[in-house]
Amino acid sequence: MIERGIGTGRPPVRLHAGGCWDIGKRSAPATADQVRYLLAGGVPACPHCRPDTALGMLE
Repeated sequence: MIERGIGTGRPPVRLHAGGCWDIGKRSAPATADQVRYLLAGGVPACPHCRPDTALGMLE
C-alpha cells in the first residue's frame, strides 16, 4: 500500500504491507514491484508492518 501526502501531486510519504493497522485514508493498493521501486527511491517503510522486510529489502 502507498500512503500519499496532502497537496499538489500527492507524493508517496510511506509504504505499508496490506494488513497494516496504521494505513491512513489516503492510501492506495500497489504491486510488490511498485513498492520495491519506491523503497529504492527513498520512500520510507512503515515502522510497524515493515514492507521492506516482507519483500526482502533490508535497510
